[in-house]
Amino acid sequence: MVGITHELGTARVVRQRKRKGATRTRFTYSSLLLPSLILVALINAYPLAYAINAALHDGSLIQQGAFVGLGNFSTVLKDPAFWASTRFTAIFVVASVFGSWALGVVLAVVLQIRFPGRAVFRVLLLLPWIAPVVVTSMSWALLLGTSNGAVPSLFRALGLGNNVLFLGDPVLAQVTVCLFKIWISFPFTLIMMGSALESVDQNVYEAARIDGATRWQQFVRITLPVTARSTYVCWILMSIFTINDFPSVWLLTGGGPVGATQTMIVYAYNLAFSEFTPGLGIAVALLITVCLVAVSVFLYRMIRRSFTVA
Repeated sequence: MVGITHELGTARVVRQRKRKGATRTRFTYSSLLLPSLILVALINAYPLAYAINAALHDGSLIQQGAFVGLGNFSTVLKDPAFWASTRFTAIFVVASVFGSWALGVVLAVVLQIRFPGRAVFRVLLLLPWIAPVVVTSMSWALLLGTSNGAVPSLFRALGLGNNVLFLGDPVLAQVTVCLFKIWISFPFTLIMMGSALESVDQNVYEAARIDGATRWQQFVRITLPVTARSTYVCWILMSIFTINDFPSVWLLTGGGPVGATQTMIVYAYNLAFSEFTPGLGIAVALLITVCLVAVSVFLYRMIRRSFTVA
């Protein structure tokens, strides 16, 4: 009886020491992290507070103006142009994120195969991402933007249309902008998914081949589940990049024709700097922030779920 009591007392002491050690560890980590959190809060607190205050006033770029409360938000939400830009932003994000991800995954799988010139091919695939977007957009505009461009001329030669204007037709312009974003973004997904594939144990594929699994079955049953976490992170980053992407759209189409390719960020810019209503523009920017938080939280939960399942 005395021995059992002694063992119970010893176990209690050990648990107490572990709790104290864990508490000290958390305190140490919190102490090291606190200065960075304070710095980030100070850097972001003032711009955010200023933006919220400006969104609640009806002013100009020079002076603040009268307090209107949620009037700017109400005005924006009643504007058909806002909902048109929201719809195209949703199309732009979905097409760009999943298009660039799918292309990046396919190329990452291909680059896992050893073939002559693979290193050179890998470097060349990074060029759309490395090149400045102003250079790439000008190149696409020269190729597609005029009736004498290379692509419209090719379409005429093939009998597919006498005057195909990829940046002049609203639907074609939307398709072109989405393809342009995929083109300049797929190297990023290629790097992320390629790094994820490098960490996969090749013995798993070897065992699957011995069991008679086809390449498609290996891709669906092994590659996609193993790289799920990297995929979700890629989707989060690409969603943030795409929603905030101003230069790709502005340099290629300026939001036209007739507002067909105007994303929410371009719409906010036009309100603030073209129509000189910064309160409305900042209100749109805050709504964009809410959308980004919602998308990030949703995908973050998917990441947590993949960790739990794993």
